[in-house]
Amino acid sequence: MQQELPSSRRKSRGRGDCRSSQRAQPVPSSLPAPALAEGAPACRLRSPGPTGAMGAVSVLGWLLPLLLLLQVVPQAAGARPCSPKYFGRDAMVCVCNATYCDTLDPVVLPALGTYVKYESSKAGKRLERSEGSFQRSLHLLLTLNISTLYQHVKGFGGSLSDAAALNILGLSQPAQDNLLRSYFSESGIEYNLIRLPMACSDFSMRPYSYDDIPHDYELKHFRLAEEDMKMKIPLLHRASAMSRRPLSLYASPWTSPAWMKSNGDIRGKGTLKGQAGDKYHKTWANYFIKFLDEYAKHNLTFWAVTAQNEPLAALLAPPQFPTITFTAAQQRDFIIRDLGPALARSPHRTRLMILDDQRIHLLRWAKAVLGNATAARYVAGVGVHWYLDGLVPASCSLEATHKLFPDHFLLYTEACSGFLTIWFSVSLGCWERGDHYSHSILTVRPPGTACLGLGAWLSPAQPLPHLLRS
Repeated sequence: MQQELPSSRRKSRGRGDCRSSQRAQPVPSSLPAPALAEGAPACRLRSPGPTGAMGAVSVLGWLLPLLLLLQVVPQAAGARPCSPKYFGRDAMVCVCNATYCDTLDPVVLPALGTYVKYESSKAGKRLERSEGSFQRSLHLLLTLNISTLYQHVKGFGGSLSDAAALNILGLSQPAQDNLLRSYFSESGIEYNLIRLPMACSDFSMRPYSYDDIPHDYELKHFRLAEEDMKMKIPLLHRASAMSRRPLSLYASPWTSPAWMKSNGDIRGKGTLKGQAGDKYHKTWANYFIKFLDEYAKHNLTFWAVTAQNEPLAALLAPPQFPTITFTAAQQRDFIIRDLGPALARSPHRTRLMILDDQRIHLLRWAKAVLGNATAARYVAGVGVHWYLDGLVPASCSLEATHKLFPDHFLLYTEACSGFLTIWFSVSLGCWERGDHYSHSILTVRPPGTACLGLGAWLSPAQPLPHLLRS
């Protein structure tokens, strides 16, 4: 049976009113059923943020004067066009399978006085390319002040979880290659950031760590799991080979081995045993280094690690969610006494991010950790998740944090529209979900700031299985 999946760059995912797409054709049975069951993250509070329509209005407000200057000339590019497939009202995807996948031409600067436009629309356009020229008859001069800089965009990407790897490897080899090219090559969207869970996450088939032998404080039994060796590492090598520029990898731990946790279980509410500076915390810090060491043996280095994925997640997560709970003060002390020195002593030039949780915690967390000069020296930036963005304005969180700590970048490390799965998790081709992402990307920059790294958009918790599933 020929396997089909929606092309990544045309696929919209997340929130929206595309309930009719729930009646779409099912995911091909050749994909591993257990992996699909793991494809939805744990229930979270839904972000009530602005609607996609509001985003469209705000964008058109500044686009309209510019469009008056332009004259569009449609032009067929050498790229392979979208092969559309419909799943109900306004729900369309571009098919990518073992024999065909749409592609893009490499982006090049247009000639002086001309421009190139890529357009996607609810009516069915998907990165449709056209060229145009500026009209000289209007006698309107636009001046760009290149001395005023705002954001540095680190990149765009997704998360390679166990569920993502299982779904990708469940495809035929040609379909896998087309999918990976669509993500990482010049003929695709050129993802350059990849987030990896350190051991299991809520997108894993089983709870596991890299050292489940109790009281192994020297980590003599530390081993990468089969999920790393047979799935994630080979996929990373294939993605790297397709990318024209180096991929920036960063890792996030969900949980420690059970014997290090207060509840004695990888899953559920629990803190790291003891306190900063003791044998448990030093072992946990060395666990990070061991992870980096083992991946380095496979020629894979990490741009960054986060100190903990969603350290406050246990407050809302179901009991099977793998996590360690940290307060801001506990994370600060862990960085000062254990993780910061361990990374500094290691041979790895890996940056450290704090928080990696909702932006409602951002300002308070940054003050607690970065307000300490010792901790701040070990930290490069702050990871932010988008789920509760609608509860706190960017000016009160992102902008306020940047003003206090301008030398530390802000990076959106996780976003997953459609996370409230009690409604519907699979919505093939849902335009509103993509519109929700676009609105957030366009409006997340706090006015007047120069946040290094802000704007890098990862579509996690694990976007790749979502793209295969929906």
